[in-house]
Amino acid sequence: MTDTPDYKAESPAREAWRMFRRNVPALVGMVILAFIVLATLYGTFFYSGDPYDVVWAPHEAPGVTPEYPLGTDYLGRDIMAGMLTGGGPTLAVGAAAAAITMVIGIALGSLAGFYGGWIDNLLMRITEFFQVLPALLFAMVLVTLFEPSLWTIAIAIGVVSWPQTARLTRAEFLRIKELEYVTAARAIGARNMRIMWKVILPNAMPPLIVSATLTIGIAILFEAGLSFLGLGDPNVMSWGLMIGANRDYILDAWWPVTFPGLAIFFTVFAVSLIGDGLNDAFNPKLRER
Repeated sequence: MTDTPDYKAESPAREAWRMFRRNVPALVGMVILAFIVLATLYGTFFYSGDPYDVVWAPHEAPGVTPEYPLGTDYLGRDIMAGMLTGGGPTLAVGAAAAAITMVIGIALGSLAGFYGGWIDNLLMRITEFFQVLPALLFAMVLVTLFEPSLWTIAIAIGVVSWPQTARLTRAEFLRIKELEYVTAARAIGARNMRIMWKVILPNAMPPLIVSATLTIGIAILFEAGLSFLGLGDPNVMSWGLMIGANRDYILDAWWPVTFPGLAIFFTVFAVSLIGDGLNDAFNPKLRER
Protein backbone atom coordinates (compact mmCIF):
# COMPACT_ATOMS: atom_id res chain seq x y z
CA MET A 1 0.00 0.00 0.00
CA THR A 2 1.53 3.28 -1.13
CA ASP A 3 1.09 6.56 0.63
CA THR A 4 -0.75 9.17 -1.37
CA PRO A 5 0.58 12.70 -1.19
CA ASP A 6 -1.36 15.04 1.03
CA TYR A 7 -2.28 18.10 -0.99
CA LYS A 8 -3.29 20.99 1.19
CA ALA A 9 -5.71 23.41 -0.37
CA GLU A 10 -4.31 26.90 -0.72
CA SER A 11 -6.38 29.72 0.76
CA PRO A 12 -7.72 32.33 -1.71
CA ALA A 13 -5.70 35.10 -0.06
CA ARG A 14 -2.46 33.11 -0.23
CA GLU A 15 -3.17 32.13 -3.82
CA ALA A 16 -3.85 35.76 -4.75
CA TRP A 17 -0.59 36.85 -3.09
CA ARG A 18 1.28 34.17 -5.01
CA MET A 19 -0.19 35.46 -8.28
CA PHE A 20 0.58 39.05 -7.28
CA ARG A 21 4.24 38.23 -6.57
CA ARG A 22 4.60 36.85 -10.08
CA ASN A 23 3.54 40.19 -11.54
CA VAL A 24 6.79 42.13 -11.92
CA PRO A 25 5.19 45.50 -12.85
CA ALA A 26 2.95 45.27 -9.76
CA LEU A 27 5.98 44.65 -7.54
CA VAL A 28 7.72 47.62 -9.16
CA GLY A 29 4.65 49.71 -8.36
CA MET A 30 4.79 48.56 -4.73
CA VAL A 31 8.45 49.56 -4.48
CA ILE A 32 7.80 52.99 -6.00
CA LEU A 33 4.79 53.65 -3.78
CA ALA A 34 6.61 52.41 -0.67
CA PHE A 35 9.49 54.78 -1.42
CA ILE A 36 7.11 57.73 -1.87
CA VAL A 37 5.21 56.93 1.33
CA LEU A 38 8.39 56.52 3.37
CA ALA A 39 9.80 59.75 1.95
CA THR A 40 6.69 61.70 2.91
CA LEU A 41 6.51 60.12 6.37
CA TYR A 42 10.17 60.30 7.40
CA GLY A 43 11.82 62.64 4.90
CA THR A 44 11.41 65.68 7.12
CA PHE A 45 13.49 63.98 9.84
CA PHE A 46 16.48 64.02 7.51
CA TYR A 47 15.72 67.23 5.62
CA SER A 48 14.22 69.88 7.86
CA GLY A 49 12.64 73.00 6.49
CA ASP A 50 9.38 74.93 6.41
CA PRO A 51 7.84 74.88 2.91
CA TYR A 52 6.31 78.32 3.55
CA ASP A 53 9.54 80.06 4.60
CA VAL A 54 11.30 82.31 2.09
CA VAL A 55 14.85 80.98 2.35
CA TRP A 56 16.62 82.15 -0.81
CA ALA A 57 16.29 84.16 -3.99
CA PRO A 58 13.30 83.34 -6.18
CA HIS A 59 13.72 80.77 -8.98
CA GLU A 60 17.07 79.45 -7.87
CA ALA A 61 17.79 76.57 -10.25
CA PRO A 62 18.28 73.00 -8.95
CA GLY A 63 21.83 72.12 -7.97
CA VAL A 64 23.11 75.69 -7.82
CA THR A 65 22.83 75.98 -4.05
CA PRO A 66 23.69 72.77 -2.14
CA GLU A 67 21.37 73.69 0.74
CA TYR A 68 18.39 73.64 -1.65
CA PRO A 69 18.99 70.77 -4.08
CA LEU A 70 15.71 71.18 -5.97
CA GLY A 71 15.91 74.95 -6.11
CA THR A 72 13.36 77.53 -5.02
CA ASP A 73 9.97 78.67 -6.32
CA TYR A 74 8.72 82.10 -7.37
CA LEU A 75 8.81 83.37 -3.77
CA GLY A 76 12.15 81.81 -2.85
CA ARG A 77 10.67 78.88 -0.90
CA ASP A 78 12.51 75.57 -0.70
CA ILE A 79 11.03 73.10 -3.21
CA MET A 80 12.53 70.05 -1.49
CA ALA A 81 10.80 70.99 1.77
CA GLY A 82 7.55 71.44 -0.13
CA MET A 83 7.93 68.04 -1.82
CA LEU A 84 8.50 66.19 1.44
CA THR A 85 5.81 68.07 3.35
CA GLY A 86 3.23 68.13 0.57
CA GLY A 87 3.29 64.39 -0.11
CA GLY A 88 1.41 63.50 3.07
CA PRO A 89 -1.66 65.69 2.43
CA THR A 90 -1.77 64.61 -1.21
CA LEU A 91 -1.76 60.90 -0.31
CA ALA A 92 -4.21 61.52 2.55
CA VAL A 93 -6.71 63.20 0.23
CA GLY A 94 -6.41 60.30 -2.21
CA ALA A 95 -6.97 57.68 0.50
CA ALA A 96 -9.83 59.58 2.17
CA ALA A 97 -11.60 60.24 -1.13
CA ALA A 98 -11.25 56.56 -2.07
CA ALA A 99 -12.71 55.53 1.30
CA ILE A 100 -15.69 57.87 0.86
CA THR A 101 -16.20 56.57 -2.66
CA MET A 102 -16.19 52.97 -1.48
CA VAL A 103 -18.58 53.60 1.43
CA ILE A 104 -21.17 55.37 -0.75
CA GLY A 105 -20.74 53.06 -3.74
CA ILE A 106 -20.86 49.81 -1.76
CA ALA A 107 -23.85 50.93 0.34
CA LEU A 108 -26.00 51.94 -2.63
CA GLY A 109 -24.78 49.20 -4.99
CA SER A 110 -25.36 46.42 -2.48
CA LEU A 111 -28.92 47.57 -1.72
CA ALA A 112 -29.73 47.83 -5.42
CA GLY A 113 -28.24 44.46 -6.31
CA PHE A 114 -29.66 42.55 -3.37
CA TYR A 115 -33.24 43.81 -3.23
CA GLY A 116 -33.83 44.65 -6.90
CA GLY A 117 -37.26 45.90 -7.94
CA TRP A 118 -38.17 49.51 -7.23
CA ILE A 119 -35.19 49.94 -4.89
CA ASP A 120 -32.83 48.97 -7.70
CA ASN A 121 -34.59 51.28 -10.17
CA LEU A 122 -34.53 54.24 -7.77
CA LEU A 123 -30.89 53.86 -6.75
CA MET A 124 -29.73 53.30 -10.33
CA ARG A 125 -31.54 56.43 -11.51
CA ILE A 126 -29.73 58.38 -8.78
CA THR A 127 -26.47 56.77 -9.85
CA GLU A 128 -27.07 57.70 -13.48
CA PHE A 129 -27.82 61.29 -12.46
CA PHE A 130 -24.46 61.62 -10.72
CA GLN A 131 -22.70 59.74 -13.50
CA VAL A 132 -23.72 62.20 -16.23
CA LEU A 133 -22.63 65.24 -14.22
CA PRO A 134 -19.25 66.75 -15.22
CA ALA A 135 -17.17 65.37 -12.37
CA LEU A 136 -14.52 68.09 -12.18
CA LEU A 137 -17.06 70.91 -12.56
CA PHE A 138 -19.32 69.41 -9.88
CA ALA A 139 -16.34 68.99 -7.53
CA MET A 140 -15.38 72.63 -8.15
CA VAL A 141 -18.88 73.75 -7.20
CA LEU A 142 -18.85 71.71 -4.00
CA VAL A 143 -15.43 73.01 -2.94
CA THR A 144 -16.45 76.59 -3.77
CA LEU A 145 -19.63 76.37 -1.70
CA PHE A 146 -17.65 75.42 1.39
CA GLU A 147 -14.32 76.61 2.75
CA PRO A 148 -11.53 74.88 0.79
CA SER A 149 -9.80 72.33 2.99
CA LEU A 150 -8.44 68.82 2.69
CA TRP A 151 -11.68 67.39 4.05
CA THR A 152 -13.96 69.33 1.71
CA ILE A 153 -11.76 68.36 -1.25
CA ALA A 154 -11.79 64.69 -0.22
CA ILE A 155 -15.57 64.74 0.29
CA ALA A 156 -16.12 66.50 -3.05
CA ILE A 157 -13.99 63.94 -4.88
CA GLY A 158 -15.75 61.07 -3.11
CA VAL A 159 -19.20 62.45 -3.95
CA VAL A 160 -18.44 62.65 -7.68
CA SER A 161 -16.53 59.35 -7.92
CA TRP A 162 -18.86 56.75 -6.36
CA PRO A 163 -21.20 55.84 -9.30
CA GLN A 164 -18.73 53.43 -10.92
CA THR A 165 -18.19 51.64 -7.60
CA ALA A 166 -21.95 51.41 -7.07
CA ARG A 167 -22.46 49.81 -10.47
CA LEU A 168 -19.64 47.33 -9.87
CA THR A 169 -21.05 46.42 -6.44
CA ARG A 170 -24.54 45.96 -7.87
CA ALA A 171 -23.24 43.66 -10.60
CA GLU A 172 -21.36 41.52 -8.07
CA PHE A 173 -24.39 41.27 -5.78
CA LEU A 174 -26.63 40.29 -8.68
CA ARG A 175 -24.20 37.52 -9.59
CA ILE A 176 -23.40 36.20 -6.13
CA LYS A 177 -26.90 36.25 -4.62
CA GLU A 178 -27.96 33.46 -6.99
CA LEU A 179 -25.15 31.09 -5.94
CA GLU A 180 -25.78 27.98 -3.88
CA TYR A 181 -24.15 29.08 -0.63
CA VAL A 182 -26.35 32.19 -0.54
CA THR A 183 -29.42 30.01 -1.09
CA ALA A 184 -28.21 27.77 1.75
CA ALA A 185 -27.83 30.79 4.04
CA ARG A 186 -31.43 31.76 3.31
CA ALA A 187 -32.56 28.19 3.93
CA ILE A 188 -31.15 28.15 7.46
CA GLY A 189 -32.96 31.38 8.28
CA ALA A 190 -30.18 33.99 7.97
CA ARG A 191 -31.50 37.55 7.86
CA ASN A 192 -31.06 39.79 4.84
CA MET A 193 -28.53 42.07 6.53
CA ARG A 194 -26.40 39.12 7.55
CA ILE A 195 -26.55 37.64 4.06
CA MET A 196 -25.57 40.98 2.54
CA TRP A 197 -22.67 41.89 4.80
CA LYS A 198 -21.45 38.51 6.05
CA VAL A 199 -22.02 36.25 3.04
CA ILE A 200 -22.17 38.24 -0.21
CA LEU A 201 -19.96 41.26 0.46
CA PRO A 202 -16.79 39.33 1.49
CA ASN A 203 -17.01 37.37 -1.76
CA ALA A 204 -17.61 40.56 -3.76
CA MET A 205 -14.60 42.37 -2.28
CA PRO A 206 -11.79 41.34 -4.71
CA PRO A 207 -12.96 43.51 -7.65
CA LEU A 208 -13.95 46.25 -5.20
CA ILE A 209 -10.43 46.28 -3.74
CA VAL A 210 -9.05 46.74 -7.25
CA SER A 211 -11.52 49.57 -7.84
CA ALA A 212 -10.53 51.25 -4.56
CA THR A 213 -6.86 51.09 -5.51
CA LEU A 214 -7.48 52.77 -8.85
CA THR A 215 -9.75 55.35 -7.19
CA ILE A 216 -6.82 56.55 -5.07
CA GLY A 217 -4.91 57.50 -8.22
CA ILE A 218 -7.94 59.25 -9.68
CA ALA A 219 -8.48 61.18 -6.44
CA ILE A 220 -4.86 62.35 -6.39
CA LEU A 221 -5.26 63.68 -9.94
CA PHE A 222 -8.53 65.35 -8.93
CA GLU A 223 -6.85 67.06 -5.98
CA ALA A 224 -4.04 68.26 -8.24
CA GLY A 225 -6.55 69.60 -10.74
CA LEU A 226 -8.53 71.48 -8.10
CA SER A 227 -5.37 72.94 -6.58
CA PHE A 228 -4.14 73.91 -10.04
CA LEU A 229 -7.35 75.89 -10.50
CA GLY A 230 -6.80 77.65 -7.18
CA LEU A 231 -9.35 75.64 -5.18
CA GLY A 232 -6.89 73.88 -2.87
CA ASP A 233 -6.37 74.61 0.80
CA PRO A 234 -3.80 77.46 0.89
CA ASN A 235 -2.90 76.61 4.49
CA VAL A 236 -1.79 73.03 3.76
CA MET A 237 1.07 72.33 1.40
CA SER A 238 0.40 69.69 -1.25
CA TRP A 239 1.90 68.77 -4.60
CA GLY A 240 -1.14 70.12 -6.39
CA LEU A 241 -0.89 73.41 -4.51
CA MET A 242 2.78 73.72 -5.53
CA ILE A 243 1.87 73.27 -9.17
CA GLY A 244 -1.01 75.71 -8.96
CA ALA A 245 1.05 78.38 -7.19
CA ASN A 246 3.86 78.25 -9.77
CA ARG A 247 1.87 77.70 -12.96
CA ASP A 248 2.18 81.32 -14.10
CA TYR A 249 5.98 81.11 -14.06
CA ILE A 250 6.52 77.80 -15.83
CA LEU A 251 8.13 79.46 -18.87
CA ASP A 252 10.66 81.21 -16.61
CA ALA A 253 11.35 78.31 -14.24
CA TRP A 254 10.31 74.76 -15.01
CA TRP A 255 11.43 73.07 -11.77
CA PRO A 256 8.79 74.34 -9.28
CA VAL A 257 6.10 72.71 -11.44
CA THR A 258 8.03 69.74 -12.83
CA PHE A 259 9.15 68.13 -9.56
CA PRO A 260 5.69 67.98 -7.88
CA GLY A 261 4.23 66.98 -11.24
CA LEU A 262 6.66 64.07 -11.46
CA ALA A 263 5.80 63.07 -7.90
CA ILE A 264 2.10 62.94 -8.80
CA PHE A 265 2.87 61.04 -12.00
CA PHE A 266 4.95 58.36 -10.28
CA THR A 267 2.42 58.00 -7.45
CA VAL A 268 -0.51 57.50 -9.82
CA PHE A 269 1.64 55.26 -12.03
CA ALA A 270 2.59 53.07 -9.06
CA VAL A 271 -1.02 52.84 -7.87
CA SER A 272 -2.12 51.85 -11.39
CA LEU A 273 0.51 49.09 -11.54
CA ILE A 274 -0.63 47.78 -8.17
CA GLY A 275 -4.25 47.91 -9.28
CA ASP A 276 -3.47 45.93 -12.43
CA GLY A 277 -1.57 43.40 -10.34
CA LEU A 278 -4.49 43.01 -7.93
CA ASN A 279 -6.86 42.62 -10.85
CA ASP A 280 -4.75 39.76 -12.22
CA ALA A 281 -4.32 38.20 -8.78
CA PHE A 282 -8.05 38.13 -8.07
CA ASN A 283 -8.98 36.99 -11.59
CA PRO A 284 -10.03 33.32 -11.32
CA LYS A 285 -9.42 32.66 -15.01
CA LEU A 286 -5.76 33.65 -14.69
CA ARG A 287 -5.38 31.52 -11.56
CA GLU A 288 -6.70 28.50 -13.43
CA ARG A 289 -3.94 28.91 -16.01
